[in-house]
Amino acid sequence: MASKILYVCQQIAPYLPETESSQLCRALAQAMQERGNEIRTFMPRYGCINERRHQLHEVIRLSGMNLIIDDNDHQLIIKVASIPTARVQIYFIDNDDYFSRKAVLTDTEGVPFADNDERALFFARGVLETVKKLRWSPTVVHCHGWFTGVMPVYLKRVFADDPIFRGVKVVVSLYDDAFPGELDRGFADKIAREGVEDENLSILATPSYENLCRFVMEYADGIIAASEHVDPKVLAIARASGKPMLEYQSPEAEDFFDNYNRFYDEIQ
Repeated sequence: MASKILYVCQQIAPYLPETESSQLCRALAQAMQERGNEIRTFMPRYGCINERRHQLHEVIRLSGMNLIIDDNDHQLIIKVASIPTARVQIYFIDNDDYFSRKAVLTDTEGVPFADNDERALFFARGVLETVKKLRWSPTVVHCHGWFTGVMPVYLKRVFADDPIFRGVKVVVSLYDDAFPGELDRGFADKIAREGVEDENLSILATPSYENLCRFVMEYADGIIAASEHVDPKVLAIARASGKPMLEYQSPEAEDFFDNYNRFYDEIQ
């Protein structure tokens, strides 16, 4: 059956360098569209993305809303571009405070930005508010990369009664994308202030990569091992969850995209 799939991606090629997840997000969006699904695809507009080369332009009718993150106002700017060879449109979530720096998630020394937790909150809220403005109801939301980790709890707790997202199924892809150390210690409190009342927030008392993955999977309807080298502890949590799971398969496999398509059908 045809699905309406919302792809929420940490990175997509060709806007960022080719990695396992940036290539997969680009290929999946195209492949699912070609299989008759309706798709919308979002990623952050990191400051290192060349707007002129990739022909990004602001969508005025979607921009201009202010989102409050940790008691501070941040303007939501929406940009859009098309991958010419794929006829796939990408929406970009932008904000000067969070995404103007010429980097993705770490500084030039490779140190993660201290506000990555807030950037992730802003990104998730920005995607959902924009989808509401588009008046488009997805049947599946597929999250790629730890940076999309707040999306599932928003969908299941904050936006669960919104007609646009009612009954939506959440798929989470696991990658080899662990970050060192921990996110900001106030991460769980910031999520709580978004209107999330949930005992699972205690998992984020220590906001490590493993705990974030554990937290995210609590709200998933389906889990995909998208990388051959997912953290073994995270993989064990996924397998023990009892949730529908698509194990790792090589992107070279002939039925690779068909398996994804079937998995979406299965969880719906």
